[in-house]
Formats: sequence, C-alpha cells, structure tokens
Amino acid sequence: MKQPLPLLRGRLPLLRGRLALPRGRRADGRTALRTAATACLAVCLATAVAGCSVLGSDDGGTDAKGGGGPSFTVAAAGDVLIHPPLTDQATKDAKAMGGKAGTLDFAPLMAGVKPVIGKADLAICHMEPVVAKKGGPYEGHPNFQVPPEITTTLKGVGYDTCSTASNHSIDHGADGVKRTLDALDEAGLRHTGSARSEDEWRTPLITEVKGVKVAQLSFAYGFGAEEVPADKPWLVNKTSFKEIAAAEKRARAAGAEVVILSIHWGREHQNAPSPQQMKLAERITKDTGINLVIGHHSHVVQPMEKINNTWVAYSLGNQVARHEVPTGQSEEGVIGWFTFTKRGGTWDVRAQYVPTFVDIPPDPEDPETPDKLPDGAVTDYRLVDVARALKNGKPEGGTPDEGKKYTEVQLARYRLAFDRTQGTMLNRGASKDGLTPLEEPPN
Repeated sequence: MKQPLPLLRGRLPLLRGRLALPRGRRADGRTALRTAATACLAVCLATAVAGCSVLGSDDGGTDAKGGGGPSFTVAAAGDVLIHPPLTDQATKDAKAMGGKAGTLDFAPLMAGVKPVIGKADLAICHMEPVVAKKGGPYEGHPNFQVPPEITTTLKGVGYDTCSTASNHSIDHGADGVKRTLDALDEAGLRHTGSARSEDEWRTPLITEVKGVKVAQLSFAYGFGAEEVPADKPWLVNKTSFKEIAAAEKRARAAGAEVVILSIHWGREHQNAPSPQQMKLAERITKDTGINLVIGHHSHVVQPMEKINNTWVAYSLGNQVARHEVPTGQSEEGVIGWFTFTKRGGTWDVRAQYVPTFVDIPPDPEDPETPDKLPDGAVTDYRLVDVARALKNGKPEGGTPDEGKKYTEVQLARYRLAFDRTQGTMLNRGASKDGLTPLEEPPN
C-alpha cells in the first residue's frame, strides 16, 4: 500500500516552501508543533469561505460532524501521447543507462513526476494512443501506434489504473484495442474505457483503496474517422449522458462506494471549456452520483470548477507529448490531487493541483537550429514537476540528468508554467471552494 503524504505536506499545501521545515532537517518537536498550529490557523483564516480542518490521522481522523471517516488520495494526470521524438528519446536514454542496443527506456523522461504519483493512494493515467507490437512499426499522429515499453514506465512511475477511451482508441481497430489492453495487463496496470469482449465491458473497474471500493469510468466523444463496429458496440465507450449514468449504476450495483469519471471531450488547444462540456458537466453533477469528473483531450490545461458540490477538472492538459508544432501551452499540464474523506455519510473531496512541464530540446531538422547549441541549452525531453524543480533547482536522482542544475532560462520557463497554470485553474472561481496547489514554489 502506498504511503500517504505527511500531514504538513499533504494537508496543508499552502505552507510548502514557506513555513514547513526544509526537507532533511529536524527541529524541536514543540517548535514544529507550534509552527504547524500557527500556520494552520493562518490558512483557516485566509480561506474561511471554503472552511478548514486539520485531519488528525491517515484514515481521515474525526470529521466535522463528530464521526470518524475513511480518507484516501487520488492523483490523476493528462494525456499520455508518445510522439516519435519521444520514442527517439527513449532510445537515447536506454543507451545512456547501459541498455542493450535496440531497447527503449521511457523512465528518465517520466521521472520528474514519480515523487508525486508514487505517493497517491490511487493514481490514474490517461492512455490515449494505441500500443504497437514490440519493435514496431511505431506511428504518430493521426493513427498512433506507440511502444509497449511506455506501459511499464507508467507502472514504474506509480500509476495504478488508466483510462483508455479516446478519439484514438480504435485507430487500428479491434486488434489495436487488444494490443493496448494486453500491454497494460502485462505491465500490471488496470484499465477501463475500451474492451476486448462484452463480458469485459460489462465488468466495472473497481479498485479497493484503503478499504474503500472506488470505481473508474471512461468515455470519449468520438473516434476520428472511425466508427465503432456494429458487431462490437462494446469495443470503446462513446459519450452520452444515458450511457454514463448506466455505467455508474452498474458500478454501484457491483459495490462501488466512490465513482470517478474520466472523459475525453472539448476542443483541442482551447483553455476555456466549451458550452457542450459545461452543459454535460452540469447534468452529470446534478443527475448522477459521480463523485469526481476528470477531463482530457484539449492538450492544454483547462480550469477546475466545483459544480453541484462535485469537482470537475475540464482538462488536465498533456502529461507527456511532443506535438509537431509545440504551442508553449501544449507542454504544460497538471496533475489533479484529490483527497476524499467521508463525513457524516457523504464524501467530501478536497481538490489541489500540481503544474507540470515538458522540456523540449531544439529540433535538429529545423534550419534555424544552430550546429552547436549554447551552454545550458535543453538537450533532452523531460517531464518536470515545476514546483519541485523551482524548489530544488535541479533534477532528482536516478536518471542520466543527476547532478545537473537547471539553467536560469529553464527556471524562468517553469515559473511561467506554474503561474499560467494557476491562473487557468482558478479562472472559474475555484479558489472560493478551496482549490490550491499541492506545493507552492519558493518566492
């Protein structure tokens, strides 16, 4: 079982980088206790509109109504899209890590988010593309086929489950669905959204998390130029309110206490949710018992919003991708961090977020790329937790980057990513409902 975040780091995130004790140092216990109590009081006063409480134990402590309640954390991230340059990077990293010729290693690319993902009680990824056979052929947009090695890396980072319903789910028909789900099975990742059989489709994905049965649903708005085969209507879930509501009912009947919906929707490269997204979000949060909605597909971050007392993350952007024409925002993403606590018979959800960024090196085929890069230029694709990067000033251990420091240019770009993501997260008024970053970068 994964270990929950310590009290001051997981439940008082506004303090991180300001009042919490620096990592690796200790202080007198009474001093630390006074610091925590004073800081918590400050947070409570500053966020009175949203309410504030200190949970005194890892299982949820005592709720506001006087009864104990279970508690668990969920981390959910954006689209995983392995474009060809990322496969090239995995080849380069495998060689740097001493791998055999022809092997791929995506771990250095993804290592930046492992400290966060690995600490969630339930970590959910969104596997957008189709998985190819080992050795390829591999393809990028528009009909993705990606190396199966990415699935083992996702498991190694700390993911537990993946949603698989996207507009690319059936790029390669039923065979592609089977390859993708077989690869996830082999990696030890559970999945939902597409299926190899009707029986698999009818069986809800329910994961026991700290004693709580949590169901995950996955739906997509459509499938590009492809249509779901008439003889295999269960191959992938297409969005409709009726089908989403029916899937929730099946999950509840199977014993689910909490239901999370992953949904592929909206307009690409638009930071604002579309009217259709907002209309469907209103209906889902009003007319179902779904406890959390996490969105994908736009490839840029969209806001979070609490609707009818249910959190909706319209889009978490990209977890990792390399679009043909990076926009500056397509490199930015967010990990949603949600703390579920049962209070008085109902589930209270606290929402937080972790801004991320993908470093992109210059394209060697671009005629404007110099033959010799300047000192400190980005040379590798890397997924970065920007608050941790700003705090530490260098990558964490276990990769070929160990010991290198981020340049001033990189740090300035991470600050921009953090600030822009924060502005997007809050631009539909979520601050009044308590939405905060999981970790604040240093001032």
